[in-house]
Amino acid sequence: MMTDPIGDLLTRVRNAAKARLPKVDVPSSQLKVSIVDLWKKDGFIRNYKLFRQDEKVVLRIYLKYAGRGKSIIHGIERISKPSRRVYVSHDEIPKVLGGIGVAIISTSKGVLVDQMARENRVGGEVLCTIW
Repeated sequence: MMTDPIGDLLTRVRNAAKARLPKVDVPSSQLKVSIVDLWKKDGFIRNYKLFRQDEKVVLRIYLKYAGRGKSIIHGIERISKPSRRVYVSHDEIPKVLGGIGVAIISTSKGVLVDQMARENRVGGEVLCTIW
């Protein structure tokens, strides 16, 4: 049994980006799909899709690279962990590298990026940051 599925997602994507792989497969969940969908909207990945493999649903993430195979994703960091949850109000939401990066926040209105959470004036659990 996996204790931190979000941490597993981040580690697989981080390792695949460093190895310059075109895609990475991870076990799917609704929360992971929400996070990856936000990454796609912000331009950190090319695309993603869900498919069935041996009775399980798999999330395939297609990574994005700039010229000369340089990864668009420079860093991913897990903020709230199973051992230490991090909750913030709407006015305490962190800015990642002065707005270059994005914080993913689980709120009562769904999983949102930091800018949308500030606009909607909702706080929540800071899941991860990506830049």
